[in-house]
Amino acid sequence: MSKLKKILVRARRQVFSEMVGNNPSIFQGEGYDFIELREYMPGDDIRHIDWNITAKMQKPFIKIFREERELNVVVTSILNGSVHFGSKKFKQETIAEVIALLSFSTIKNGDLLSSYIFTHKMISHLKPSKKVSQVHKSVDEILSFNALNQKVDFKVLADTLYKRLKRKSLIIVVGDFFEIPDFALLARKHEVVAIIVRDLLEEKPPQMGFSSLVDPESGAVLEGDFNASSVLSYAKKVQAHDHQLYDTLRKHRIRFTKVYTTSSASVELKRLFEGR
Repeated sequence: MSKLKKILVRARRQVFSEMVGNNPSIFQGEGYDFIELREYMPGDDIRHIDWNITAKMQKPFIKIFREERELNVVVTSILNGSVHFGSKKFKQETIAEVIALLSFSTIKNGDLLSSYIFTHKMISHLKPSKKVSQVHKSVDEILSFNALNQKVDFKVLADTLYKRLKRKSLIIVVGDFFEIPDFALLARKHEVVAIIVRDLLEEKPPQMGFSSLVDPESGAVLEGDFNASSVLSYAKKVQAHDHQLYDTLRKHRIRFTKVYTTSSASVELKRLFEGR
């Protein structure tokens, strides 16, 4: 069985049997007040088709009501070079697993799913859909992408999504966040959630003695003596970075969680979204 198929099968089983991510919409309201018309999508309730508008437009439109107004979920993967790392499996694979879980949860809840991949620019975009095939394509794109020598630009990500997303959305950004983003403006318009994907070795590396390491973003070679002192110093820098990252996310009212390559992504996501 291919890596893609394993991730999809496992994620689908977890979502549909354990109800991962079955959280209420932030758009919930009272009653059944009419909100808007939207073009029909496969999976919509045909009882809500507006036949007069459908006849005029020559394509089906449905009525959206306040209580059932679907959530627009935007899953965003950051695939810079540093995700090409892992002690047992690459962070890139864990990102694919997280996206699969989030995407199946969105489809299961009857919400609209769209997905993006970013590095220092937008790499790909899948338009809003309720089809399961959207999940397959999104995960496949993540697994097949060559992240080596790619850098991240959070400003490009934030500016692009702010301009492209017209209606209020739930934006879930998944990456290793070794740079601190400024999502202040984006979070004022949308609900933003950060999923931090890490490997334990990059937070607490072992003593390796004299070694040569390659920077997966720049390709530069770093040589040095990775003894107890230097390893401890590095671990403290990562810890300080993460404290600053957490403070920034909290300041902008962005909820977050951390998923390690060795932990259960479904458990961490369930904890995060059950606390909404």
